[in-house]
Amino acid sequence: MDAPTLRKGTLGTADIAFFVISAAAPLTVMAGVAPIAIMLGGIGAPVGYLLAGVTLAIFAIGFTTMSRHVRSGGAFYAYITRGLGRPVGIAAALIAMLGYNGMEIGVYGLLGSTTADTVQALWGIDIPWLPVSLAGLLLIWYGGFRSIDFGAKVLGVLLVAETGILVLLAGGVLLDGGADGISLASFTPGNVLVPGTAAVLACAFAAFTGFESTVIYRREARNPDRTVPRATYIAVAFLGLFYAFIVWTVVQAFGDANVVEAAATDPGGLFFSAITHYVGPWAADLMHILIVTSVLASLLAFHNAINRYGLALSEEGVLPEALGRVHPRHRSPYVAGLAQIALGAVIVIAFAAAGADPYAQLLLWVNTPGMLGLMLLQLLAAIAVPLFFRRFEHGEGRFRTVVAPVVAAVLLAAAILLVTDHVDLFSGASTGVNIVLVSLVPAVFLIGLALAHRLKRDRPEVYARFAAEPSPPDPVTTPAAPSATTV
Repeated sequence: MDAPTLRKGTLGTADIAFFVISAAAPLTVMAGVAPIAIMLGGIGAPVGYLLAGVTLAIFAIGFTTMSRHVRSGGAFYAYITRGLGRPVGIAAALIAMLGYNGMEIGVYGLLGSTTADTVQALWGIDIPWLPVSLAGLLLIWYGGFRSIDFGAKVLGVLLVAETGILVLLAGGVLLDGGADGISLASFTPGNVLVPGTAAVLACAFAAFTGFESTVIYRREARNPDRTVPRATYIAVAFLGLFYAFIVWTVVQAFGDANVVEAAATDPGGLFFSAITHYVGPWAADLMHILIVTSVLASLLAFHNAINRYGLALSEEGVLPEALGRVHPRHRSPYVAGLAQIALGAVIVIAFAAAGADPYAQLLLWVNTPGMLGLMLLQLLAAIAVPLFFRRFEHGEGRFRTVVAPVVAAVLLAAAILLVTDHVDLFSGASTGVNIVLVSLVPAVFLIGLALAHRLKRDRPEVYARFAAEPSPPDPVTTPAAPSATTV
């Protein structure tokens, strides 16, 4: 009897879009980070989110074009391997594990602190954060253990709820006319081209983290050659336009002349003050609750992505074979899920034992290298696209295979420099700690190159088949391109 595999043909465009948009946690990003962007960049902050969205849309052009020719479950590392060779691809696989684990595990600290803040705000009760984070680990394990369509339904409900409360806020502000009447001054060059725009762009790029994970679900998608690109473009367009719109409405809520001072005075309460004034106290209470569910949705989305990376690397022979086991009923990579939850528990408990703050240290310190790792993967993937397509005859246009990827690579390199230069915005740490956090990414990359050398020497059969195309074709998909030669 054949071993169970992931459930094919399960996810539609909307399902995949729910996963990637939920990973970005729109409500949490807006209420928690957008006030800092306004404080640093002024009323031109909405444009920063538009510019980040345009950059990532350009990246998506080459990325999704390549997705029609690469059917491996390894997503980022498979694309990078096919364009830049096996050593870089294996290093990228380790960066992917660092990136996705970093982006998820740190958020358990946010879950604990946000839940404690919500309980205090609504009922005046103080609760410790650690039990909440540990309960969250169990809840996310269960969500990942169940079938992928179960996860998609849960995320769909939670995403509608968290975006709905932001739409309610925006509607209240616009119907009331804002503090000083509706103004479009946020979009004028004089308010965009200011010194703080670089910091806004850094915040904006971080807000899109995880959108590219659409390709991870290729093996479970219905008609993946269409579903994956559509979900990618929907995610980028929605996040870019929605972020910019919500930030602009909050500027209107306080007025062009007063919003920066309001954000600086109480960044954590900016959105709650706005929705209390324009909608009502009940809406602020609801927003508190929905921020908790927003964090849970982000955790579940990243957990599912990490599980599938673990499954793919197990199938490659890089990770232990046991991580490749799929549950016979739910068709989920449940062993990889257990391993990821165990890793999360160890890190969460270690930070708690050290007396670390769940937000300022567990969240920010663990998220920062994760974010930088995922941005590096985007850059490497953009570089890989034209190198991949130059190796065989294909019917794709030059704009999709050369122009857009090269432009995206330049813009993404600039974005990485911006984020690195403003890393203190994300880590809230000292210079010494920041150096360590940033250095983790190149250190893991070098470890990956060393692993590639060892695999080539000691396990040549594993090295030779790394990121190779799967034998059976995806259902209802176009023929794959010939396998590019990698070294």
